[in-house]
Parts: sequence; C-alpha cells; structure tokens
Amino acid sequence: MAAKKHPLMVWIDQRLPVTSAYEKHMSKYYAPKNFNWWYVFGLLAMIVFANQILTGIWLTMSYVPSSEEAFRSVEYIMRDVEFGWLIRYMHSTGASMFFLVVYLHMFRGVLYGSYQKPRELIWLFGMFVYVAMMAEGFMGYILPWGNMSYWGAQVIISLFGAIPYIGEGLQQWIRGDYLISGITLNRFFALHVIALPLVLALLVVVHVLALHEVGSNNPEGIDIKKHLDKNGVPLDGVPFHPYFTLGKLPAVVIFLFVFCGIIFFYPEGGGFFLEQANFEPANNLKTPPHIAPVWYYGAFYAILRAIPSKLGGVIMMASAIAIMFVLPWLDRSPVKSWRYKGILSKLAIVLFAIAFCVLTYLGTAPATELNTLIARVSTAIYFAFFLLMPWYTKIEKTKPVPERVSR
Repeated sequence: MAAKKHPLMVWIDQRLPVTSAYEKHMSKYYAPKNFNWWYVFGLLAMIVFANQILTGIWLTMSYVPSSEEAFRSVEYIMRDVEFGWLIRYMHSTGASMFFLVVYLHMFRGVLYGSYQKPRELIWLFGMFVYVAMMAEGFMGYILPWGNMSYWGAQVIISLFGAIPYIGEGLQQWIRGDYLISGITLNRFFALHVIALPLVLALLVVVHVLALHEVGSNNPEGIDIKKHLDKNGVPLDGVPFHPYFTLGKLPAVVIFLFVFCGIIFFYPEGGGFFLEQANFEPANNLKTPPHIAPVWYYGAFYAILRAIPSKLGGVIMMASAIAIMFVLPWLDRSPVKSWRYKGILSKLAIVLFAIAFCVLTYLGTAPATELNTLIARVSTAIYFAFFLLMPWYTKIEKTKPVPERVSR
C-alpha cells in the first residue's frame, strides 16, 4: 500500500501520521454490523456542533458585546446583513437541535448499557461534554440582550446566592459587577465564543478517542472483539467508513430536511426556541410575565421549582445532573442491553423517559399548584430510577445474551 501512495502523501506521512490515523479511526475501525437508527445521533451531534461553530463565527463578525449595542447589533444582523437572518436562525435553531440529538444520544446509551464496563470513561467524558454544553448554551442565551435573556440571567445567577457563606460573593464574581451589566455580557461573550468552544472541542475529541480505544457498543450488548477471523478482524464488525458513514446518509438527509423546515417555517418554535420577550431589549424595570429557561434546561428548572426551599432546590437541581455521572457504577445488571434485562429495568427506563419529558415541559410552564404537584412526582421518579438501580438490576431475572450478533 505504501508503494501506491502519492509521493506527497508519503512525504506527509513521514512527518505526520495522517494515513495511519485515518485507518485507525475510519477505514480500519470496525463497528458492529447491527447498528440501528439509535446510533445516528452521535453523528448528528457532530454535524450540529460544526454548524454552531461556523454560524457562530459569522455572527461574531457583526455582533457588538455591549449593553448599549448588543440588542441593536442582533437586529442589524437580522435586517441589514445579507442572509444574516438565516445565519442567526441556523444558530438559534441549531442550539435546540444540538441538545435534542444529544439527549437522544444519551438515552440510547441508557437503553443499550453503553456506560457499562469497559466504557465508563466514554460515559464520563460524554457527561462532561453535556455540562459544557449547558454552560455554553446559557452564555449564548444571554448575548442577544433581550428582556428574557436579561431576566433569565438574573434568575440563574441568583441561584448561586443560595450557597451558604460564599453565595453573595460568588454571584458578584460571576456578574463582574453588583448588578447584571455590560461587564457581565462582555465576559459571557468571551466564554461563549472562545473558552467553552475550545473545551467542548477537546472533550468531544477525547470522547471519540476513548470510544475507539475500547470499541462501540451495539443493540445486543455483545463484544464483537471476542470473535475474530485469522487476520484479527471482528467477524461481526464492518469498517466504520464507508459502511457507517455512508449508510447513515439517509438519516442525515432527513434530519437536515427537518432542520431546514424549522429554520424557514417555524424558527421561533412556538416560543420554545425563541421567546417573545426576547424580541424586546433588556429592561431592568420590566419583568416578563413568565420567566422560564429554554426548553433544554426545563427538566432541571422544574426540579428546582418543585422544592419549597431555595437552597434545597439548588441542591436537588445540581444532584439531578451529578447523579448521571455515577450511572456506570449503579447498574449491577449482568447484561448491557435492555433487550435482555428484566421487566423492572424496562419499566424503570420507560418511567424515567416519561418523567424527564414531563419535567422538561413543566420547566417552561407556569408554576401552578397542579404543575408543582406533577413536578414533585416526576422528580421522585427521576431520582428513583438512579437510586433504586443497584437493587432492581441485581434482583431481576435477565434473558440469555447470544454469543454472536444475529443480524
């Protein structure tokens, strides 16, 4: 093969291992042949991440990060910059699509036990990616400097004030001022545009490297490396490229159709993607009738509001994220995939998914008595899924796992 290479490629490979890296992570990385549609969401997350980076770069060319000009610069982008409205909607819709595909990607990991040994580090790096995304999304949400952006920042930053002893000083340190001001906006801009994208990109790379080191999981939960041919190639595996990369193109095309349909016909998402209050400039004398976060933070905001105590709510909200980090050590089941787990695990996964969706909606809805009651029940189901997992995964009867991938 080396003799067939172009001389330029040979010269490059002698100085930078491009070909060997390509083979290790693409053409000679063997993925299970029974991947289903659940396994496309990681690829879609990479595509949307690239969209966010590229559109974000173009937006910064016309955006002015100051309390006097931020809102006007966004209006300038929407009205006067050529195709500025398209770039802005690609970025704002892209944020929601990013979280949507990542949530589905994480749920696929729960369904098929992709966090179990030896993939614990993959799950941990994925969770760090998720936390960095949450920080990146929050910083970006403030930048349009609309009225909901301003008051949303006010509510979220005030949560740090519930921390005993250091809360007040921590709030001031985050704001950079005694009140939310242009200084706050400027530092959030720097974090959103430079620091957090670099952290995200690094975490994504490490996440993928860890995945390719131990190999991908599959719907059966079978280790394809146990059955090799005489050349050391997994009998139940296929090269990642071109079989996976080209095989998932129809799903990518469908996703892009949906993505473009939202951008061109429903960019506000009924107030879930862009709130009506954010089309007004920030006004510290005019509180929006209903302050709520963007939908992808809804579940954790609903948990926060479900607890009467402010400090208790902050602790529960933080715990709801932190408990996902220890998921690999909570599952005691001898099998990975939910196809072979017992009825208790299957019921727990279904209830968990329903509770999370309900909490996500309630986080964007007004806090009525009924909504608060439903949020408390859903919060209990959410935490029960994790806290009871060591018990129900250990006592339930599981089905036998086949030796080889069946299809």
